[in-house]
Amino acid sequence: MNWSMIWQLFVQTLNASTPLLLAATGEIIGESAGIANIGLEGIMLISAFMAVYADSAFANPLLGVLAGIATGLLLGVVHGYISAYMKGNQIVTGTGVNLFAAGFVAYSIIAFFHVAGYYTIDLSLTVPKIYGVSPISISSLIIALLAYYLLFKTQIGLAIRACGENPEAADSVGVRVELVQTLTSSIAGLLTGLAGAFLSIDWNASITKQMSAGRGFIALATVNFANWNPLLGIAGSFLFGFFWVAGEWIKNIGWLKQLIPVDLFNTIPYVATLVVVAGLIGRSRPPKYVGVPYKRE
Repeated sequence: MNWSMIWQLFVQTLNASTPLLLAATGEIIGESAGIANIGLEGIMLISAFMAVYADSAFANPLLGVLAGIATGLLLGVVHGYISAYMKGNQIVTGTGVNLFAAGFVAYSIIAFFHVAGYYTIDLSLTVPKIYGVSPISISSLIIALLAYYLLFKTQIGLAIRACGENPEAADSVGVRVELVQTLTSSIAGLLTGLAGAFLSIDWNASITKQMSAGRGFIALATVNFANWNPLLGIAGSFLFGFFWVAGEWIKNIGWLKQLIPVDLFNTIPYVATLVVVAGLIGRSRPPKYVGVPYKRE
């Protein structure tokens, strides 16, 4: 293996890890405040579509990225408001987003682009690269580092984590628990929206009705792997991203394709995720009140 292949493997792994890291970092922030969002998959998918739509409509990838971010932010705000202020069931809300996304994107591709299931944009409309590396990928690493600093080195981070560990105590010292939870849910949505935009108008230059392909759920697994620490989230996203790339590389080995169905290779990242998460059972500790609506006595 020469340096060119090593660099190619690194870039591909970085690309595969970027949406996982963005979504996982946002979810770590959200869950640290007590808000769980299993709708990352749906947010990523809808944001990917909106990014392509805006990019195609205005012939501007920056506007496409902003559209993806805005879509994720809006969905994050809605989820946070329902969870924090309306005391809604967070699992039901997230599931609803996932179900809505599947139908919305499949229909919208046909309605707006007049094709079924798959639409490709011109490469000139994708996000420009630097030596093959997307600025969004670099940004994802910086965002994870900043998230770690925010959560563990600042008073704001202490207030966020207090909302997830003991919201009653946080409330008693003047922390506006519902507001913090809504804001952190919004950040989670925003970063997941950026992940969706990266998938469609940066990495793949297309939108499909299955664009997210389980990445939202793998991002949730990354949160567990990282034990709610953004620094470990970087390691986890690279690990799961590598599994994704490994599956693509392995299925291109000629003699293996003759022996094993190609579709079986596509399961590698999902099987690897299950194995890793199973090994973490009992070893990771989530915030005590994550997913539990805070109700003042």
